Amino acid sequence: MLKAKIIGPFSQLLTMDNIPLKGSVNDTQLEIILNGGVIVCDGKIVKIGNFDQLCFEVGDLDIERIEKDMVAMPGMIDPHTHICWAGSRAKDYALRLAGKSYLEIAQSGGGIGDTVAKTRTASANELEAMLTQRATNHLLNGITTIEVKSGYCLNTEGEIKLLEVIRNVNQKLPVDLIATCLAAHIKPVDFIGSSTDYLKIVVSELLPEVMKRNLSNRVDIYIDNGAFTKGEARIYLNNAKNLGFDLAVHGEQFQAGGVSLACELSALSVDHLEMVQDQEIKMLAASKVIPIVLPGASLGLGCQFAPARKLLDAGCSLAVGSDWNPGSAPMGDLLLQTAILGIFEKMTMAESLAGITFRAAAALGLTDRGILRNGLLADMIGFPTSDYREILYNQGSLKPSMVWKRGEIVKG
Repeated sequence: MLKAKIIGPFSQLLTMDNIPLKGSVNDTQLEIILNGGVIVCDGKIVKIGNFDQLCFEVGDLDIERIEKDMVAMPGMIDPHTHICWAGSRAKDYALRLAGKSYLEIAQSGGGIGDTVAKTRTASANELEAMLTQRATNHLLNGITTIEVKSGYCLNTEGEIKLLEVIRNVNQKLPVDLIATCLAAHIKPVDFIGSSTDYLKIVVSELLPEVMKRNLSNRVDIYIDNGAFTKGEARIYLNNAKNLGFDLAVHGEQFQAGGVSLACELSALSVDHLEMVQDQEIKMLAASKVIPIVLPGASLGLGCQFAPARKLLDAGCSLAVGSDWNPGSAPMGDLLLQTAILGIFEKMTMAESLAGITFRAAAALGLTDRGILRNGLLADMIGFPTSDYREILYNQGSLKPSMVWKRGEIVKG
């Protein structure tokens, strides 16, 4: 057992505690402990409070002293990424700048299919190196939990390869990688048969093997033009649910269908929502499904943001993911994207920060992180400032100078 220690003092300790999971949030609801301290042991928070008072109460503990102004908050959580890939889609990006649409590029041989071809030919060692670099970059920028999807091989052997790569990197790095099986990304171009035929093979051959090898307990499916229909997705997700998988849905990026199905099947999340309409927003507000909005995709594609303000005002929860991927969202800077979304959607700082901490954790079905509270993981980040408002005010340019994962320093 590791010895307990006190970390602090922090100019402000932003706990993100006592904020509702759903609906709008005012900045006055943020719990801020001045001159704060955190007692940690065995990777978890034992107690938080005023640093001087904690030192007085347990004076014999080791002190990890912070010698400068710093605001601490929970480690950020990215609930939607595609960071296990090979190759580049810079050509696609240039074509979009020249006026081609996402679907036109895909139909002409670019898009997801192009990345699939490159990722299939990459070795597991090459993919591990690339994923390690991207995950480490995320961790050093303060993201201590990262959801990572497969979906760039689209055959049984390749998808197993990707999920094993994610597992191996997760075991090597201090960051937590949450694997999602996205074999239902699109029907691969080399598959002879219908989309229904392809999904049947995923259910009969791939998913049982994923479960047997304990590679993931989550599945996702892309419902859209050029991907899968709502009807195809319903059958697939029901089969996956019967096998014991949690569900997520890519929905309402370009067309409707994903939200209603996610609510019908009690999915953990529905992600994208750039085209979501009032009727679907009401469905989400009445459900436990958490909307994950992806401003990086809007920036990468030059399209409208998901209506975050409308979702929050309707009583929905709201998480924010980077959607870091080689095609529509190559930037991968979660904090910058969240700050930009907040500007355009008039989100309070509390709403933006909730979207990348405990609300993002809930979208992944995680209850042990995203809040600085007794008994939860000691995943924390520290920003070199005395005022938490500087974090979003600097629009992503102010990065954490210290990062703790399970109470241990990984940056600082």
